Amino acid sequence: MYGGHRGTGGGGGGLGFGPAFTPPIVKQLLIALAAIFVAQAFLPLSDFGAVTPVRVWQEGWLWQPFSYMWLHGGLAHVAINAFMLWMFGSPLAMAWGARRFFNYYMVCGVGAGVIIASLPYLLYAIGVSPEYALLVRTVGASGAIYGVILAYSLTWPDRTIMLIFPPVAFRAIWLIPIIFFMNIAFDTRGDVSHVGHLGGVVAGWLYLRWRGEAARSPFSLAQLKLRWRRYRMRRNLRAVQYEDWDAKRRKRDERDRRLH
Repeated sequence: MYGGHRGTGGGGGGLGFGPAFTPPIVKQLLIALAAIFVAQAFLPLSDFGAVTPVRVWQEGWLWQPFSYMWLHGGLAHVAINAFMLWMFGSPLAMAWGARRFFNYYMVCGVGAGVIIASLPYLLYAIGVSPEYALLVRTVGASGAIYGVILAYSLTWPDRTIMLIFPPVAFRAIWLIPIIFFMNIAFDTRGDVSHVGHLGGVVAGWLYLRWRGEAARSPFSLAQLKLRWRRYRMRRNLRAVQYEDWDAKRRKRDERDRRLH
């Protein structure tokens, strides 16, 4: 995945692979994820740290919505999360500063953990989810990472992102929908916590809204109304331009018939 720079807050033109600088807070988070992943090979951390709805709300293991976000289910799992954190977290940490970035990262991760632990109970109560869903364990920093990607896409919505495979370029504002689609499309084993991903996005958006920043985002109600008005204006303009072109074409065809 390539990150380009274009438009407001882009900081210049051109394309490049990844951020030019990795802030210390991002390095520290990456080191923590790597160290804990190695420790998982020797200690049963997942038995106590993975967020499990029944243990959180019926057995009082209230630390799990925090501890789960430092654990991972395999090398590929931690590698992908670390890569996404480095790719999108580095420019965000440079723009926000270490404390603000870390606070936001934790809010998204813990918020996603609370949603992971709570939503199965709600779905079970209304008869949508089976009882065994309360026993499903979830690990990974994906909730926090999705929150970071959300903040990145709202901070620099016009930056150009290009996937390596498939080689498709798009604006950063579409990062969250595209990543959601790809995760669902390629989740062949059904072991991806889409609830955790969505939980991180929801927690991040609520936090940004509480700080008054989501109101300026491209997905706020005011911005959506503005975009709709602009769309209608462009559509009407295209209709007028087409009518003008069609009128000129008819006049030209009529003139050509008279000449022949």
